[in-house]
Amino acid sequence: MRNVRNGWAVLALAVAGGAALGSAARADVILSANDGHTVLGADGQLVAPAQPKPDTISVIDVSGATQRITATIDVPGSVVGPPTAIWVAPDESWAIATSATKADPAGKNGISLDDRVSVLDLTVMPPRIVQSLTAGLGATTVRVSPDGQIALIVNRMAGTLSIYTVRDKRLTPAGTFDLGNKAALPSGLAFLHDGKTALLSRYGDNMVNVLHIDGTHITIDKRPITTGVGPYTLDINAAGTLAAVSNMGRGDGDVDSVSLIDLTQSPPRTVDTAGVPSGPEPLKFSPDGAYLAVGAQMGSNKPPGDPFHHDHGVVTMFAVAGTHLRQVAQAPVGPWAEGAAFSRDGHTLLIQNMGDDTISVLHWDGHRLTPAAPLTIEGGGPETFGQAWP
Repeated sequence: MRNVRNGWAVLALAVAGGAALGSAARADVILSANDGHTVLGADGQLVAPAQPKPDTISVIDVSGATQRITATIDVPGSVVGPPTAIWVAPDESWAIATSATKADPAGKNGISLDDRVSVLDLTVMPPRIVQSLTAGLGATTVRVSPDGQIALIVNRMAGTLSIYTVRDKRLTPAGTFDLGNKAALPSGLAFLHDGKTALLSRYGDNMVNVLHIDGTHITIDKRPITTGVGPYTLDINAAGTLAAVSNMGRGDGDVDSVSLIDLTQSPPRTVDTAGVPSGPEPLKFSPDGAYLAVGAQMGSNKPPGDPFHHDHGVVTMFAVAGTHLRQVAQAPVGPWAEGAAFSRDGHTLLIQNMGDDTISVLHWDGHRLTPAAPLTIEGGGPETFGQAWP
């Protein structure tokens, strides 16, 4: 099987005698999806390279002092959409990944919309795809209900959600929910702890919806939540009391923002918004919910001649004080920052850099972010993270 790449045998030795990846994952394993069919063109548009490479998922061990990539397998994926296009089961035995675009010589700039969904078995070494199915055009964020019975996939370009029932680690299509506006560009999704409510960010029409879920039946609460222009990446803290939303703005160099939504109030409402550098796509609460990391692209995905171009992005660390954010640290990261992920203990922060095929590694001690040697992804740009812990 040609999709086995970097040194997965190293991990096989570490888990002694062919033990499941689930055992290794409990020692801190993060999945990184990597787009091999998309680069930036001369004008900053998304184009296919002359020779597209397979999209992949890499397994990253962050359990020790030195982070390492232990396996990489071919799995469809895409930089289009928020960096939340992987879901990993709480027991780390399986995962779901989506793909919003694909290489296509007949498509615009060599790329066309995609709808592929892959179910991965993480109990074997290396991991493998065990089910392939489809969602809607622009399939991006995927999340499973807390009881493990319902999966939802956001179809960014179709303006819909695909609904699946889940049984024995497999998905069965159970319908499609239409938002009623194809220009809504639905993006981020997160279930609340009750499993009967979810939040959905809508980049195209500048709102966050509260979804009410009864089995496979979905309705939208009549009251939208207002956070900012272009709400995009969405995360919920471990306690289930706060949601964070990155507001991407218009992508034209202005300062953008990140908002907190108080989930303890009825109805949920925005309670704080903080300014951040432009392009705040990477966003993640620390596992204990005490901090919020917000990366920013800062025009690093714009052409060098653009007045808002920077050679690299930055990540800002906020302390979460009640329902408010307080900036406590900032550090540079690579160009075209995408996803953010903490190690299980919260002491290591990873930021994906699509622009140079690297992952920034930063150590966090509660006061400062200390850069370490970055990880290099071979064959594609890292664009989505998935891990089993909050």
